[in-house]
Formats: sequence, C-alpha cells, structure tokens
Amino acid sequence: EPLSLQVRRMFVHAYDGYMAYAFPSGEIRPLSCEPGSFGLASLDMLTLVDALDTLAIMGNVTEFQNAVRLVTQGLSFDVDQNVSVFETCIRALGGLLSAHVLASDARLSFGSAPGWQYRGELLALAEDLARRLLPAFDTPTRIPYGTVNLRHGVPAGETVIASTAGAGTLSLELAYLSVLTQNGTYAKAGDAAALGLWNRRSKLDLVGKHINTQNGQWTEPVAGMGSNADSFYEYLAKRYLLSGLEDPWLDVFREAEEAVERSLRVGD
Repeated sequence: EPLSLQVRRMFVHAYDGYMAYAFPSGEIRPLSCEPGSFGLASLDMLTLVDALDTLAIMGNVTEFQNAVRLVTQGLSFDVDQNVSVFETCIRALGGLLSAHVLASDARLSFGSAPGWQYRGELLALAEDLARRLLPAFDTPTRIPYGTVNLRHGVPAGETVIASTAGAGTLSLELAYLSVLTQNGTYAKAGDAAALGLWNRRSKLDLVGKHINTQNGQWTEPVAGMGSNADSFYEYLAKRYLLSGLEDPWLDVFREAEEAVERSLRVGD
C-alpha cells in the first residue's frame, strides 16, 4: 500500500473517531474514546479547527464544507477561559487562517460545489481570536505573557516568565493575519516579540530558554535547540518566507544558525 494511502487512512480513522465520540469537545482521548480538553488551549472544536486544512488538502470537499459550517456556526471565543498564547496561536489561529485561504481560493473546487457559500467567516473568527490574544503582548519588553484569558486579558498573578519558543513562535500567524486583514497591528505584535528575544541575545549570538517579560533578563540563559527554544529558530525562517524580507528575517536566521553551528553543535 502506498505511503500516501496509509497516511490518508490514518487521518480518516482519527478524524472519524473524533467526530463520532468527542465533537464538539476539544479533543478525543485515544484509549477511552471519551471527549477531552487540551489543557494548554482548552477550546471547543480545537481538533476540528486544526484538521480543516488537512481535509481540504486531501480533497474531501464534502467534509471540508461540513466542517467549515460547524466551526463558523458553533465556535465562539467569547469565553472565560485561560489559554496558552503559543498553543492557541499555532493551532487555533493557524488552523483558521489556513482553512480560510483554502476556502477562498477560486482555483480549488470548493467554490463551485453545490450549496457552498463562503464569505470569510473563518477569517472573522481568526481576527476575533487574535484580538483576544493581544493583551498578552502589553509588556515593557513587548515579549508576551504565556497565558491570556480570552474574555478578561492577562490573568491576575500570571507569571512574568516566558519561554523563548512560546514567545518567539507567534510571528507567522499574526503576520499572515495582518496580510489578510490589512491591519498591521497583529504583525507588529508578533514581530516585536521575536525581535525582542533576538535583541537580548548573548555575545555569542545565542538566546536562552526563559526570559522575564518585564525586564528582559534571561532567567534560564542556557542555549539549546531542544524544548522551549526550538521553534523560535523555525519561525525566523518562516517569517522570511512569508515576507521575503532579508532584513531583518533572513539576516537574523542566518546569524542565529551560524551561532548554533559554531557554539552548540557537537559531533555529526
């Protein structure tokens, strides 16, 4: 069996299981097949939002249309819920944006399907969500808090310590939202966070893993490519691919890559 068919079969199994046993909860528990909630982004329909673009890419027009209707008619972010800014950005915001672009693409078959009418509802949801994330970026360093309440802003007593990956892996989705809405507010927030981390790099051009969002001091100055730092480097490259701007994104990525190769690489 071709690998592509194996992947498709695995996706269909997981998707059908979620829809049958867990929807509209955030996720399905794989052993008990009971509804669950992803702790860092406890949002209804999170699995469905995250799967929208995969449905489209696999060419399942009927189910993509059905899933878009379910999301646009049933999902609201006006909830008193604390969420991870990072997880919500990459999963919920990213899922809505990619699905919106696919649903809006006249070259694809969705627009010509009988009964299909899409008027940008996913983009409206995405912008509503992003507005609710923005209070997290209101810090002296512009490096965001790790948690925000979708109705009330940053929770009282929220830690001022943020991880490099969590704070530096927001620029792609927020910048793309700015492109689609012609509102630069979102890109400015995500870009300032990533560059705020980079501008506090060491003399070796390395960044640590945790930082104080209020004073910009590294609380875990250990550098590495593992957890709490990995996707920071990934998003430097992706931000360049989205914008085409060598200054600053490609230049920063190259400097960061060279520093990693120079100071962190061991053996092959």
